[in-house]
Amino acid sequence: MTGQDIVAVAREWIGTPYIHQTAIKGAGCDCLGLIRGVWREVYGSEPEAVPAYSMDWSEPQGEERLWKAALRHLKPKEKTELETGDVLLFRMRHGAVAKHLGVLSQTGETKRFIHAYSRQGVVESALSAPWQRRVVACFEFPKETS
Repeated sequence: MTGQDIVAVAREWIGTPYIHQTAIKGAGCDCLGLIRGVWREVYGSEPEAVPAYSMDWSEPQGEERLWKAALRHLKPKEKTELETGDVLLFRMRHGAVAKHLGVLSQTGETKRFIHAYSRQGVVESALSAPWQRRVVACFEFPKETS
């Protein structure tokens, strides 16, 4: 599965409404649900069960739960080596835990990414300077799963 294949799968989710803690193409998903849904379409099943989570999950404890989960299943890479199909992890506010995800859909001068955004649903957005400043980690989907 190439990065372009990952992007093609993610683009099929565009227009899916934002629904917290959901991962159903066309019906609803959040940013984690988008990554979960792409994973299912690529590999057939999710790598682990996702426990229920609140909108402020892991913030009171300051735990990087999403980052740790990404490290369990995705291959980390340098931000300078971004390729289409890579998963981006964002820290939305200084001092907050990182808990927004997207799929890099275009590289070069006009970088873009696909993500599920509250009140907008799954959209493809410019990876503008404010978004780029929020990227704290990058990952690629594994070539194979065990």
